[in-house]
Order: sequence, then C-alpha cells, then structure tokens
Amino acid sequence: MPGPLDGIKVIELTAVVLGPWACQMLADMGADVIKIEAPYGDSNRSLGAVRNTPGMSALYLTCNRNKRSLVLDLKKPEGRDALLKLVESADVLIHNNRPQVMDKLKINYEDLKSVNPKLIYCGSYGYGKDGPYGDKGALDDSIQAVSGIAMLNKLVLGEPRYLPTIVCDKTTAMTVVQGVVAALFHRERTGQGQEIEVPMYETMVHYIMAEHLWGYTFDPPIGEPGYTRLMSHHRKPYPTKDGYIAILPYLDAHWETFCKLADREELLEEPRFKTLADRVANIDDTYQETGKTMLMKTTQEWMDIFGKTSVPTIVVNSLEDLVHDEHLNAVGFWQTIDHPTEGKLRTPAFPIKFSESPADIRRHAPVLGEHSVEILKEAGLDDAMIDAMIEGGATKVA
Repeated sequence: MPGPLDGIKVIELTAVVLGPWACQMLADMGADVIKIEAPYGDSNRSLGAVRNTPGMSALYLTCNRNKRSLVLDLKKPEGRDALLKLVESADVLIHNNRPQVMDKLKINYEDLKSVNPKLIYCGSYGYGKDGPYGDKGALDDSIQAVSGIAMLNKLVLGEPRYLPTIVCDKTTAMTVVQGVVAALFHRERTGQGQEIEVPMYETMVHYIMAEHLWGYTFDPPIGEPGYTRLMSHHRKPYPTKDGYIAILPYLDAHWETFCKLADREELLEEPRFKTLADRVANIDDTYQETGKTMLMKTTQEWMDIFGKTSVPTIVVNSLEDLVHDEHLNAVGFWQTIDHPTEGKLRTPAFPIKFSESPADIRRHAPVLGEHSVEILKEAGLDDAMIDAMIEGGATKVA
C-alpha cells in the first residue's frame, strides 16, 4: 500500500542533517523526493564510517534513503533552468540555505511562485529572516548556545555544555515536516501554495520554554525561569547494586506505590514528600531519597518489583544495547536493507504506524548523481540537452 504522501513530489535543496532528515521523513511517508546536490555533493557524504564507496558515509546513509539524486550546479544558467523545469510539476521545495543565498541564485519564493503558484516553498535556517540575526549562519552547536540549552547544562554540570546529540537540527527537521504537511492540507482545501519559514532559533526557544518559562509565564514575573525538577544535579539514572536504573515515582499514586514496595513507607509521612508539588519543591531531597533506595537491590530485582506497576521504571541502555533491545526488535524497528554499493545496512524503521497507508523503505540512499539523467528526462530535457549539461558541468552522473 502506498504511504500517505504518495504522489507528492518534493525538491530537496539541503545538506548536513536538518534538511536531509526532514526530507527523508517525507520520503518514508511516500513522497517522491528529488535530492539536488552541487557537483561536490552533500557535505554529509564524508562524515562517519565508510565501507566501500567514497561519498557513502554512515551519516549520509542514515539521512537519505527513499530519495533520488540529481546533480545541478545552480550557479550555471543551465542548472537553474533545469531546476525551474522541475519546479513546474513539484508540490514542495525545501532548502536550508540562508535567504540571502537563495536571493543571489534567483530561486527565492517569488522567483519560483511565478513558475508554480501552488508550490509549497519551505526554508529552514538559523534565524528568522526578518530579525537582526537573519543573515547569520548557524549550526546545531550555535543554536544550542543561543537558545539556552548550553546554559541549562551549566546549572547541572557547572559549565555550559552542548548535548551529545544534534537536538536542534533534528527538532527543527520534525517541525519542517509538520509545517509542510500542514501547508499541503491547506492547499488541498484552498488550492493555495505558500512560503514557510522554519528558523532553528525560534523553533528551539519554543521547544525549550514550554517547560522552562516557569515563573516568567506571568508578566511581571512571579519567579525565576526554569522547571525546578529538571535542573537538579541529582536528576540522572540511579546506581543499583550492579548497574543503573531509571525510575520516576512522579505522580502521587506512583510515590505511594514506590514507598510501599521499596519498604520506605516512612517517606509517606514526610511533609516534604506529601504531594507532587511538595516533592518538586524539594526535588533534591526527593531524588536523594530515591537514590538511596535504589542502592539496596540489583537492577533486575528492582525491575521485578516495579516493572509491571504504573511507576515508570526501565533499564538504562547504551547505544550498543539499542541494537539488541527486545522491544525494538519485536516491533520491527530495526530493518536490514541491501545497498547496491554498500552491502547490508541496518536502518531504523519510520516510527509512525499508519494502518491504511504505511510508511516504508523503497529506495536505498543514492550515489551522487545516480538519477540525474532519469530525472532530467522526466522534466522534459532531451538527450542532447542533458549531454550538454554533463559536458558543461551543470550536472553529472554516477
């Protein structure tokens, strides 16, 4: 069965992770994604382990399945002309260049709207173009710094630190997908295309301040910003007799169950821990008492005690553990595909389950320029025109 976005054509002008991962999600849901790269290719093609083929690195492979690859040098007139031909029949164009770059290449929204008024044109970059930061470049670390994430870590670790994951790229990527799908729904009802802007900075402040606005929710403020529970340096997996465990007796019912089953019923009479609000107000003490308790037994003993209760309790996995996790394997999360140049590859399934229009893996991550000729012919270019583009460097083939 085709996915929910079957029949939607997406032109991707992105690199690194934010744009490619967003477009891969659209492709997983059935969209025909045409990944347009400069002759030197996406910079991600060289990041991570490489098995056989230069330009087919681990990080590229995890962000670019289900796509077709077309090389276009958009600085050459022939390359730009070919893009305009593709735009005529496209539904969506996604880019992660600064707006000034798109203006210089003459492929901004107004340029492409004149070619296809129904086009959904999505730009995702560091900062909203109308603000004073609008011409600044940005990467994940930049946005972790400016959005407050790095300083949140200072409260726990004693110094500003970046999270060891590209949370800004990936969160913004999911917001891109949300925006594109909403714009497609709007077009379905009204026939109107539109421009979408998904800036990383604004996206991440929206994300962080959902819980951390806290006392600044009120104007004037009635307390400091920052969700108290999350900023305790005691908030971490608890050591057990033989390892670590994650347990959070959060709600009042959780706390009562925890205290009774862990033989800590004296904590139920302690005023600091009577209600959820009390425990959050005394969060360091709450975490410390929970931690003392967890040291009394092994991880498995605690899992046997709490694993079937409503108290959130789970093991602490390493990255290697995830590959062998019984739940992930039972639900078919890890899949193995055969890549024509890279052999067998492990890849995660798309996490959303659709009962009537399932997402699937239809294509391997393409070699640079693997589909250049195929796509250009679909756009109406003849063999002579394509040969001339290859000869002039406006495109290339694998």
